[in-house]
Amino acid sequence: MSSTSRTPLIAGNWKMNLHTAEAVALVEALKPAVAGLDSVEVVVCPTFTTLYPVAQALKGSNIALGAQNAYTKANGAYTGEIAPQMLQDVGCTWTIIGHSERRQYFNESDALLNEKLHFARKAGLKVMFCIGETLEEREGGTMNAVLTRQVVEGLKGLDAAGFAGTAIAYEPVWAIGTGVTATSQQAEDAHAFVRKLVTDHFGATIADALRIQYGGSAKPDNAAELIANPNVDGFLVGGAALKADSFAAIVKAAAGVAV
Repeated sequence: MSSTSRTPLIAGNWKMNLHTAEAVALVEALKPAVAGLDSVEVVVCPTFTTLYPVAQALKGSNIALGAQNAYTKANGAYTGEIAPQMLQDVGCTWTIIGHSERRQYFNESDALLNEKLHFARKAGLKVMFCIGETLEEREGGTMNAVLTRQVVEGLKGLDAAGFAGTAIAYEPVWAIGTGVTATSQQAEDAHAFVRKLVTDHFGATIADALRIQYGGSAKPDNAAELIANPNVDGFLVGGAALKADSFAAIVKAAAGVAV
């Protein structure tokens, strides 16, 4: 089990899915399924267009609201972008930054993601910062170098206060949306490597407190085994987060509740 000092963080990344009625129906089904599970932190990250209605539906629940991206400015002539302050205005307390799809499809660099991270944290928005290697990088022997670059460059300049509201989501790119999941040992090895990187570059105190989520095709049937690893502190869930029953089962596994 992850360190008792680290509360498991279970977040659902809905990606570009669900219109308003579907999004609200999902959280209405999810609320009673995870009610009372206070030993874990639960977050849902809908599309921008459904953030406000989902926020209203979540009122009074133990589920927090997150976004899937945020820009580096509070306002201005940045067509198509959204500010952390605007996300907070509709009820977000979290955002995802640096998801592999943003890196891959939108060419977001380590430098830009570092800027986004700093700006979001200064605005008071908590961040799930994504890192991870492709299958080619893993098989080619460059996985550790890739993770080192993403951690060192992505988190550069972050102080203790910045880290206090930051989690790392390790997502092996080859296991996202493919149905392939890293083995429990592969996940633990990567998480332990990332925690050592943070220890070496930012100090043991920060590394010990930092939550590292697993983000590659987490499902109800593998969640309990994955969360049992000492360095796995939760999940960033994709496809399985689009159904209340499967996402709730992952939350319960992380909370140590029999499903």
